[in-house]
Amino acid sequence: MKRVLHWFRRDLRITDNSALHHACSEADEIIPVYILSTWKRNHRWTGPNRQEFLCGCLESLAKNLEHLGGRLILRSGSPAKELMKLAEETGAQSVYFNENYCPYDVEIERQLRQAANGAGIQIRTFRDTMILAPNEVLNQSGKPFRVFTSYARAWHQHEKADPLPKVRKMKTLGQIRSEPIPSLDHWGLNPEAKILEPGEKAARNRLKTFLKEAIFEYPGQRNQPSLCGTSRLSQDLRFGTISPREVYVACQKAAMNCTAAERRGVNAFVNEIVWREFYFQILWHFPNVLNEDFKQQFSSVRWDYDPGKLRRWCEGTTGFPIVDAGMRELNATGFMHNRARMIVAMFLTKDLHIHWQEGEKYFMQKLVDGDIPANNGGWQWSAGTGADAAPYFRIQNPWTQTETYDPQGDYIKRWIPELKDVNPSRFTRPPTGRLAPDYPLPMVEHAREREITLERFRSAHSPHI
Repeated sequence: MKRVLHWFRRDLRITDNSALHHACSEADEIIPVYILSTWKRNHRWTGPNRQEFLCGCLESLAKNLEHLGGRLILRSGSPAKELMKLAEETGAQSVYFNENYCPYDVEIERQLRQAANGAGIQIRTFRDTMILAPNEVLNQSGKPFRVFTSYARAWHQHEKADPLPKVRKMKTLGQIRSEPIPSLDHWGLNPEAKILEPGEKAARNRLKTFLKEAIFEYPGQRNQPSLCGTSRLSQDLRFGTISPREVYVACQKAAMNCTAAERRGVNAFVNEIVWREFYFQILWHFPNVLNEDFKQQFSSVRWDYDPGKLRRWCEGTTGFPIVDAGMRELNATGFMHNRARMIVAMFLTKDLHIHWQEGEKYFMQKLVDGDIPANNGGWQWSAGTGADAAPYFRIQNPWTQTETYDPQGDYIKRWIPELKDVNPSRFTRPPTGRLAPDYPLPMVEHAREREITLERFRSAHSPHI
């Protein structure tokens, strides 16, 4: 009789789960386990919104496993230590899990392999978080790509694996101690926002809804934050309630019987999946980006330390309506539209001259879909220090961004009620006075701050001798 552990991580689903599929195919008894972290109240990489979503995903997963005849076992502590304890308690001979690619995860996997080797436990790992693993897409010299367009061109040329079928049944050893499904109390947190429905079923429903119509109009609507033009799958991919393979294959099927224009919409969305994989491989090959600029030539750029300005940005009281709308959406829902993310990120780094790490940290505290590779990549891209072929003087103007992407002010008025009666044309240029009695004047002058940013980057790029 072969008895194994399946260690759930960021793959909280029973459909197209590589490690779970192989565990169920190769073993007689499966012990599904999730190891809860033990930090309390504050953590650099996450906050209450993401943890609340995790709780819901674990509850959904536990119910799905029960339908299969299994039972989700929950433990708290060091993953390597807890998995070895559980293997000893149950007599499990192997641990199956899907590989992850962030530095912390890589270190945990190293610790687990070392402990398992000493205990005579087999480790079985699988690719699942990405469609193509970081070492699969390399340039002709065998080195990682540093620019997205080249990476994407190579990515599309690789063969992709098909999704695996849903697990239909499993047998779990009875009478194993398990902690209850966690609530936010486990981390000493309180709810902060009204978040999306968690779980595998909710993720699949979001994909189905997106594939019915929005994907075909994706190029024209994806940048308009007032519209429902995006997939809203980012948190599902982060927690693995749906697999990137399943999303990719569903897109390929959607593109089979449609017009050329609709196919362009599908391709544009697939490109976003490739961006996700690009940032994963950047972090895998260049883990220093978590604490340093990807473009080292900008490591001497002068940034400002101004807690007051940072606080106004966090609160959404900068006096720039499109910026404030984005921040208020984030604070209320744990989500921000991607175009708004770029606008607020460039505003923080290039209008307020505050280091990208401050914004990266705040996003990770608030975002339900907070994912270290994409968040770091997006912030460094916006700051001008990241993996971007464009030069540092890419600086978005909040007023013209509003005119282009929210010309009727629908997004702004949704999140800033004090501006609901203001003519939206006033959101597209610096105001001559207050837009509303209880709304602040712009805290800076964009044109002036743009010149300051350009000079700071020029100085760092070509230092005076």
